[in-house]
Amino acid sequence: MAADLASCPMTDSPSVQHRLVFVLGLVGLWIVSVAPGARAQSSLPPDAPPALQQFDTAYSKHNIDLSTLMSGGPPKDGIPSVDNPSFVSVGEASNWVAPEEPVILLEHKGTARAYPLQILTHREIVNDRVAGTPVAVTFCPLCYSALVFERTLDGEPVEFGVSGLLRNSDLVMYDRKTETLWQQLTGKGIVGDLAGRTLKQLPSQIVSFRQFSTTHPDGAVLSRDTGHDRPYGRNPYAGYDDIDNKPFAYRGPTDDRLPPMAKVVAVTIGDRYKAYPHSKTEEKHVLHDTVAGRPLAVFHAPGAVSALDAAEIAESKETGSTGVFDRRVDGRTLTFSYVDDGRFEDEDTGSTWTVTGKAVDGPLEGTQLDRVQHGDYFAFAWFAFRPDAALYGAGGSS
Repeated sequence: MAADLASCPMTDSPSVQHRLVFVLGLVGLWIVSVAPGARAQSSLPPDAPPALQQFDTAYSKHNIDLSTLMSGGPPKDGIPSVDNPSFVSVGEASNWVAPEEPVILLEHKGTARAYPLQILTHREIVNDRVAGTPVAVTFCPLCYSALVFERTLDGEPVEFGVSGLLRNSDLVMYDRKTETLWQQLTGKGIVGDLAGRTLKQLPSQIVSFRQFSTTHPDGAVLSRDTGHDRPYGRNPYAGYDDIDNKPFAYRGPTDDRLPPMAKVVAVTIGDRYKAYPHSKTEEKHVLHDTVAGRPLAVFHAPGAVSALDAAEIAESKETGSTGVFDRRVDGRTLTFSYVDDGRFEDEDTGSTWTVTGKAVDGPLEGTQLDRVQHGDYFAFAWFAFRPDAALYGAGGSS
């Protein structure tokens, strides 16, 4: 397996050490055995990857070209999901999460939780229950895509696991009830009994641990006590977050509007999609736009590092945190400007806001802007699944 990985075009970076760390990290994560599913041996289509035989589901039901699926190295559950998560206080987590480290912030029905990427880079899926809602918190390191889904199918909560398969370099999940395969970046069922269904996504964002703890001092943080011993805090994909790299395990076309490994803030509203290059959001800190009739504010604040740069995440380069919000409050459409220290101000009331969309000072103190579904992805991944998406600053309708 190591030889196969080493022969893949992971990067054009001159650093051989980064290549070795990347490969060894994947090998360390992916050592397990393969067991074919009951229906696999007789019904596997000829254009499907052999690894598909691990799943006991209806292969005849699919809405993708099966040849676009490829094994990432591990078999089913080779990267184990976190199925019985426990949580600690912000104070306790500060003993092992650096202030600048990135976390996935999920606020749902008044409950705020942080899922450190130092854990998700090794586990990729957390099956959780937040304010009574079963959720799957997911992260694909190869695409830098963090998405949260409700994990209820036909009225029953189900667990999701890591399939070991990739498509366009993106994590392919499977549910443990029907063993249908699901595309992480789109939330769509792609192969199996529930192919064609779409999971409901909940808004989330990647922010620094400090930004989470400042806004939600009483919030809960996913514990390192996950049932599996992993080198949490270390990045098995060292050197991957480099704009001059090539994406790992990606065979599809690239969009010539941006380098494949450039990051974008990708917005989804219904069936409308738009990307905002980090090169623009980092420079401006605030962008105002309208998508599908909704007036948006795209925030980008300093203070968070990448999860995929240095071997130690806490020592990685600054990339900042982003948030996308509907900028209407009580019938007014607000206009924002960046102040400093990761804070924003609206010109209408003079209130001060955080990158999480919460007013912390001024007449609107305590107000939370409505979150808009978005993510911070590598450009190649976003355009692989949304090739017709508009790009801010490059024309295209909103």
